[in-house]
Amino acid sequence: MAKRVRFSVLPLLLFGLLLPLHAADARFDLTGPSIDVRVTRNGVTLPIASVPNLQAGDRIWLHTDLPASQSVHYLLICVFLRGTTNPPPDSWFIRIETWDKKVREEGTFVTVPDEAQQAVLFMAPETGGDFSTLRSAVQGRPGTFVRASQDLAEAGFEQARIEKYLTAIRRVPPGDPTTLQKHSDLLARTLALKPNPDCFKQPVDIQFTCLTQTGTQLLLDDGHGQSIVAALSNGPGSDFITAASYTNLAAGGLYSAYVGAIVDLVRLTTSLHTAQYQYIPAIAFPQAEALNLRLNAPPSFHNPKSVLVIGLPSIQKAVPPPLRPADANSVTCLLKPSVALPIEGAPLVFSTSFAHDMVLHLNTPPGAPTEPDIPLIADAYQGGLVLQQVPEHHVELPEPMRLPDPDSIAFAHPELAAKKPATPPPAPEPKPILLTGTIRGQWGFDPFTGPTLQLQQLPGGEWHIVNLPTAGSPDPTTNLIAGRLEALTIASTGSACVHTITARPTGSSSDLTISFAPDVQPDHANLLKLTLPLEHAVTPGDLHLAIQQYGQPKADDLSARTFAEPAHITGAEIHAADRTIILEGTNLAEVEKLSLGDLVFTPVPSTDADSPNQIHLTLPANSPVPPTHLNDHLTASISLRDGRTLSLPVVVSLARPVLTILSKSIQPAPGQIISLPDANDLPLTQRLTFTLKSATPFPRDGQVEIETLDGTLRTVLTLAPSGGLLLQDPHTIVATLDPLRSFGPSAFGPLHLRAVYPIQPNAHDHHTHEPQPEATTPAAASTSDQEPPSSDWLPLATLVRLPDLTLLQCPSDPTQDCTLTGSSLFLIQSISIDPTFASPIPVPDGFTGATLSLPRPSAATIFLHLRDDPSPIDPAIIPTPPASSALARAHIPRSKPITKPLPPATVTPIPIPATTTPPPSTTIPPAPSKPE
Repeated sequence: MAKRVRFSVLPLLLFGLLLPLHAADARFDLTGPSIDVRVTRNGVTLPIASVPNLQAGDRIWLHTDLPASQSVHYLLICVFLRGTTNPPPDSWFIRIETWDKKVREEGTFVTVPDEAQQAVLFMAPETGGDFSTLRSAVQGRPGTFVRASQDLAEAGFEQARIEKYLTAIRRVPPGDPTTLQKHSDLLARTLALKPNPDCFKQPVDIQFTCLTQTGTQLLLDDGHGQSIVAALSNGPGSDFITAASYTNLAAGGLYSAYVGAIVDLVRLTTSLHTAQYQYIPAIAFPQAEALNLRLNAPPSFHNPKSVLVIGLPSIQKAVPPPLRPADANSVTCLLKPSVALPIEGAPLVFSTSFAHDMVLHLNTPPGAPTEPDIPLIADAYQGGLVLQQVPEHHVELPEPMRLPDPDSIAFAHPELAAKKPATPPPAPEPKPILLTGTIRGQWGFDPFTGPTLQLQQLPGGEWHIVNLPTAGSPDPTTNLIAGRLEALTIASTGSACVHTITARPTGSSSDLTISFAPDVQPDHANLLKLTLPLEHAVTPGDLHLAIQQYGQPKADDLSARTFAEPAHITGAEIHAADRTIILEGTNLAEVEKLSLGDLVFTPVPSTDADSPNQIHLTLPANSPVPPTHLNDHLTASISLRDGRTLSLPVVVSLARPVLTILSKSIQPAPGQIISLPDANDLPLTQRLTFTLKSATPFPRDGQVEIETLDGTLRTVLTLAPSGGLLLQDPHTIVATLDPLRSFGPSAFGPLHLRAVYPIQPNAHDHHTHEPQPEATTPAAASTSDQEPPSSDWLPLATLVRLPDLTLLQCPSDPTQDCTLTGSSLFLIQSISIDPTFASPIPVPDGFTGATLSLPRPSAATIFLHLRDDPSPIDPAIIPTPPASSALARAHIPRSKPITKPLPPATVTPIPIPATTTPPPSTTIPPAPSKPE
C-alpha cells in the first residue's frame, strides 16, 4: 500500500515542481522534425493526412525526413499498445535506425498487429540501452502512454480547427466589417468554435486583429473528435479543457483551445522523467504524407536526453462524420455560380483531410434523365461543402437518331414493308425543378453516406402571391398600403434560385431593391417573404416585381397592388348615342373602367393639356353606337385599379354633334414650282376650302374649331360675315381656311377640327343627382356653367411651308455640279436628282444660305423631302438659263457666289404627273440677252 502511495504522489510532486518551468514554454511553436507516413489497406494507399484511424493488418510506411547533415543519430521506435492494463509484447516494439542507408532511401514498413488499440512513435537520440529502456518504460506503465496518445490526437484535432479559423479569417479584407462578421459566423458554425464576441464591439480597424489573436476562440464540444481518439478520461473532454482554461497556463496568449491537453501531457510526460530521458510531447500537423511536428520545448542531447512522443491515429473501426444540414428546411440552388451546401456537425471534415473524394449524388425521380455526381470540396470559409462544377453541370441529352423514311424502306426492302414498326420508346420525363441530393464520400479508407439535402436545379415558375386573407379583407393583397413598410409573401414551383428582386411602382422610372428571405410555413412550400419599402414616395397602384433567378436570362414578372385613398367622382357627363364618357373628381388615375350594362368604357390616354380632375373614357373602336337617349337614367359601375367598385347614377344629356368631311380643295398658287403629291398636304400660303356634313341641322350659332394637335394654335370658323362658314343647306357647311392669316408663318404640322354646338335653353341637366358614399356630386349646375357639346376631332390637313426656288444653274462642263438658288432653303430636309432618292443630299439644320450645290439632273426636275412633312417625295421644276447664254460661257466657279442679280429666263413649265416621273424631253425657248 505504501508503495502505491509513493508512486501516485511522485508524479504530482514532479508536476508541481515543473509547472512554473512549463508555464513559459507550453506554447507549441517550435518546429520539430517531419516524418513521412503512408498507410496501405486492401491494396489502397493513402497519405497519413487522409487516415483518421488504423486497423489491424494495415501496413504503415515510415520515413524520417532528416537532413543529410544530421549529426545525431535518431532512433525511431514504433510501439503498438493494447489498453491501459495489458502491456504490449516485445514484438510490438519496432526499432528503426533512421541513419541506416536503406532506411533513409526506402523507409520502413510496419504492420498493425491484431488486438492493437493505439500506436505511438518515439524519436530518441541513439545511446546504449536506449531501445530496452524505452520498451521497459512503456511496458511498465502502458496506461500513461495510452492517455498520452489520446491527448496528443485530441490536441492536434483542436489546434487544427483553431488554425483553420485563423487562416480562413485572414482571407477577409480587414476594412470590411460586414464580410468579416459573415465569414466569422460561417467559420464558427462549421468548425464548432465561438469567436470572442467582444471583438465585434471594437472599432472596425481593430476587429480583424482581435479575431486573429490566438487564445480568443472558445472551442465547443466536438464529440466526433473525441470518439476518434476514444478518450478514456473521466467526463467529456470539454470538461478538462474548460477547467484548464481558468488556470495560469491559459494566460499570456497561450492556446486556450487545447491547453487542457497540454496540462495532461505535461503531467504525464513529467512523471516519466528519468536520469537518462525526458519525454517531450510533439503535436503532429499532417499535410499529405508528412507529419509536421511542433514542440513546446527544445530537445536536449545531454542527459537527460529528450524523447519525442508522437501519436498516430487510433486503431479502431471507422467513425464516419456526423454531418447534418445547417438548416433542415433550406433548399440549395444548383444554378448559382458558386454553390456551398450549408453543412455542419463534423468540424474535422473542414479542418483535416480525413474526408476526401466527396460528391453530391442527385436523386433524380424515375424516368427523369440521370445526372452525374458533382465533386465537393470542404470549405469552412464558405460555410459548407462547395460544389466543383462548370456553370451547367447537367449532362445534355443525346440528340435523337433520325429515323429513315418509311417509303424508302419499303422501296429498298419490300419484305420489311409488311412488318409492323416497333413501338417507339417512351419519351423521358422532363427534369424536375426540385430534387434531393445525398452527400457521399470516403472517410479515410471507408465510404460514408452523409445527409440528404433539398436541391433546386431549374428556375422556378408560376410566381403568385400567397398572403393569407386577414380579418375584414378577403383580398390577400389589400394590406399593401403606400406610405408604409409592408411585407408580402410569394411562392412558385421553386424559390431557392432567386438572385434579386426589384419593384417598380406605378409612375416610377427607377426600381426599388427588395429584400427577401425564405419563409417556412407548414402548409406552404417554396415561400419567400419580401419586405417592401413602401414608406418612400410610392404612387399607389400596380407594383411590378421583377424576380431575377440564377440560370434565367430574363426576369419573371409579378404584379402586386398598393392602395391609397379611393377615387372620388364628383361628376359624370354622357351624351346620347355617344361613345365617350367624361368623369370629374380627384384621384381619377385609380379608375380602371366604367360599365353601363353591357357597355364597357376604358380611359383614354391623357395628354398634357388634359385637366388632372377630368378623365375621358371610351368604348372600343369597333363597337356599335350605344343605345343611349336623352334623359335616360342609368347607373354606372366604376371599377378602380385596386379592385374596388363604385356605383354612380347618371343622366344622359343632349347628343353631341356628328360631322363628316365630304370634300376639300386647295386654291393653287400662280407659278408654283413645287408639286405636292400628298392630297393631305396644305401649303401655308394657300387657302383650303372643304365641305362638312352634319347629322343634325347645323345651328346658326354653331362653331367649327381648327387646332394643331398640340393645341397651341387655334382658330374658330362661324356663320358670321367673314367668319369662314357658309351653309349650303341645314346639313351641309362649306368652310374656307386661310392658314397663314389664322396661324402665322411658323405654323406647320397636322390640323384637326371639331364642331361645337351651343347649349339650348331647354336642354336637360346632365349631372348626376343622388350622391353615393364614395362618389359624391355637387348640386346641379345651370346651363351657363355647362360645357357646350362638341363633336369628335377629325383630321383635316397637314400644314407645310414651301421654300422659294428661283433658279438652277449648270456649267457647260458636265462633270461640275449645278447651283440651286432660292430662299428659305432650311425648309428642305434633303434633295435628290432622281425620284428614288438613291443619293439624297441633306440640308443642314438652320441653313440660311441662298444657294445649294447638287449634281447635274437629267432634266429640269429635282425632288425634295420637306421638313414639315418628310414622308412624300415632292417634285420641283426649276427654271434654268439657256446653254448659249453668256452666263454659261463665263464658266463661273462654284465657289464664287453670284453677286449680280440675273434676269429671269423665259421657261415654259412642264407639269409633273403624280407618279413624279419626269417628262422625256423639254424644249426651253431662249432667254433674252443679258444687258450690258
